[in-house]
Amino acid sequence: MSYFRNEFKYLVSEQQIAMLSCRLDGVLSADVHAGGKDAGDRKQYLIRSLYFDDPQNSCFYDNESGYDRREKWRIRTYNASAKTIYLEKKSKLHGKTHKDRCLLTREQAERLILGEGLPQEPEDGLLKEFSLLQRTKGFMPKVITVYERVPYVYALGNVRITFDRNISSSVDYGSFFAERLPVRPVMQAGAHLMEVKYDEYLPSFIFQCLQMQNLQRTAFSKYCLCRKYSLVLASPIW
Repeated sequence: MSYFRNEFKYLVSEQQIAMLSCRLDGVLSADVHAGGKDAGDRKQYLIRSLYFDDPQNSCFYDNESGYDRREKWRIRTYNASAKTIYLEKKSKLHGKTHKDRCLLTREQAERLILGEGLPQEPEDGLLKEFSLLQRTKGFMPKVITVYERVPYVYALGNVRITFDRNISSSVDYGSFFAERLPVRPVMQAGAHLMEVKYDEYLPSFIFQCLQMQNLQRTAFSKYCLCRKYSLVLASPIW
């Protein structure tokens, strides 16, 4: 049975990340999936997500309008690698979030990006649902989001705290699996995002670690922001 989680977002500076990381390093673990690039004593990875929407941009406008029940669809990879590819549906209801995902092959992902449909009816329910949306509502690629993520986890409460740096966008869908993708930064220099996710409760010692003056909570959507600022030719290049 699916369940919805609490999710809170905060705009943070590089200095705030440094201070919060010092606190969290002593009490939380790094995500075991994070590897590759080092960020001090922490591990980070690169996330690319290709978001889909219908011709009327329903997902975008539902999010902008703050509708209580809404969904976003995306294909996601890590560290610019096609080794592991996910199709994900992120749902929001009553202020809480839920994510469904399934694995895709490279061929399946490329066909979905091109809007060609799959040669056979998929067995996976999530992939079947998305294939139906492509056929009936014309879901198509809209924007790629790219950012570096430093993740912390804590088992009790299923807590996950992440710092997302250098959030950028692209509409070069054909280069989604390329090692180097031209992107455009969408936030001011030095501005980043912290996300705090947990199930039913946030342990009090973690809550205390996160207390900081001028910490600004925000209703932030990477998808919506990148839709507004997406350009094909830009820098830096990942």
